[in-house]
Amino acid sequence: MFELIKNVNINFLGKRKIAGVFSGVIIVAGLLSLVIHGGPHYSIDFEGGTEIQVLFHETTAVESVREALSEIGYGDAAIREFGNVNEYLIHVKKATRSEEQVNIIRDALASIHGGENYEIRRLETVGPKIGKELRGDMISAVLIAMIGIVIYISIRFQFMYAIGALVALTHDVLITLGLFSLLNLEISLSVLAAFLFIVGYSLNDTIVVFDRVRENAKVKRHDAFEAVLNMSLNQTLNRTVITSLTTLTVVGILLFFGGEVIKPFAFALTVGLIVGTYSSIFVASPVVLIWDENQKKKQHG
Repeated sequence: MFELIKNVNINFLGKRKIAGVFSGVIIVAGLLSLVIHGGPHYSIDFEGGTEIQVLFHETTAVESVREALSEIGYGDAAIREFGNVNEYLIHVKKATRSEEQVNIIRDALASIHGGENYEIRRLETVGPKIGKELRGDMISAVLIAMIGIVIYISIRFQFMYAIGALVALTHDVLITLGLFSLLNLEISLSVLAAFLFIVGYSLNDTIVVFDRVRENAKVKRHDAFEAVLNMSLNQTLNRTVITSLTTLTVVGILLFFGGEVIKPFAFALTVGLIVGTYSSIFVASPVVLIWDENQKKKQHG
């Protein structure tokens, strides 16, 4: 393998307190944002309603769009700029199930400039019941994945490694979810897919480190466990960095050139890759060390 990083001897575990404070601040900020906003900003996929992507061919202010929708009873619609100039994404919470209701919205948009001087680029409708079911399925999918991970790592390694991996995965999801809340980005089905990818990617990186820890622990059985962990992290650092940079290159292209629709998905992947790499070093391994130290204290206490 190409070696980008050679012969390093970094005391990663010695910096675990600083890393803990750093992660704690970001997680708390994200959780506070979620509380203030009343939870994540769900897209139409989970919340239900009608989403319309519309491009006006004349200069159109957000206020004009809101005023037109207010006249037909949709004053609470979420309206934000999207893509091109004079292009907006309108999210109406009430699901417009009939063609007649959709036509009412069309007429309201047409009234802004006195004619159909606009283009509807996308129109999606999801019923509130379906949205609620999808939201429940999303939470279940993430929880089931994490439970399966704990069982798998407990069998392949030891229970303390499973705890380390679980804390790291929870850390990654909370930070990504918190950043979405802080930046007021929507959680959609594609973002859910990105969250599950984050769980898988972070787990893979963590298992590579744990596998090396297990090998070194057999050879260096008389060394302190903290030294074995640090040695393993340094030995896998080159592989971790190269894999992350390679993946980030592709995801970065999606983020900057993939268009508005795919941007939340690409952003979630980007954050997940960075945080997942960080947590494998500064979260999973310190948790394993703390667990091991506590177990030894109980045995000698």
